[in-house]
Amino acid sequence: MFRRTQKTVLAATCSLLLLSVAAFAASDVGRYQTRAEFLIESFGTDTPANAVVWINDELRAIATEVLGHTPAMLRMRYWYDGARTAWIIDEVGKEQAITFGVVVENEEIQYLRVMQFRESRGWEIRYPFFTRQFSQLRLTDTGSLSHGIDGISGATLSVKAATRSANFALVLDEYTRRTTSTSDTAP
Repeated sequence: MFRRTQKTVLAATCSLLLLSVAAFAASDVGRYQTRAEFLIESFGTDTPANAVVWINDELRAIATEVLGHTPAMLRMRYWYDGARTAWIIDEVGKEQAITFGVVVENEEIQYLRVMQFRESRGWEIRYPFFTRQFSQLRLTDTGSLSHGIDGISGATLSVKAATRSANFALVLDEYTRRTTSTSDTAP
C-alpha cells in the first residue's frame, strides 16, 4: 500500500512538473513590453500619429550596410509627434529575432528598450545598465554611432543586434526627416 501511494505521489508530481514546463513554454517568455506599452511610454498614448517609410533601393543599400544583411521588410512603420519618432525593429541575435523599441528625438536616441527577447542567451541586454548606453547616441558623419557600446560577456550577438538596431533607427529617422522635408507628409 505504501509503495502504491509513493508511485501515485511521484506520478502526480511528474504530471504537475510537465504541466508547469508546458505552461512556461507556451507563455510569452521574454516579452517585456507590448507595442501599446512602448507607445504609451514614448508618447503618452498608444495611438500617436504614424506613417510608413518604404525601403526603396537607396534605403535598402544604406540598411544593408548598417545591418550587415539585406533587410527583409519592404516598409517600416514608425510613430511620431513633432521631433520625436519611435521605431520597433526586429533584429536577429544568434538565431532568433529580438524586438527593440527605439525612440529618437532631435537626431539622437532618447532610449532603447528590449521589447521581446527570444534567444536562449544574452537576455541581460534588457536591463537598464546596458540600455542606458544608447541614450544620446547620434550618427557620425560616417553613419556610425557617436560612441561605442560596452559588451556583455556571453551576450555578444545580442549586444551586436541592439547596436545594429539603434544605428538603423537613427538612419531611418534621418532618412524620413530628409525625404519628408521636401514633401508635406509626416514628420
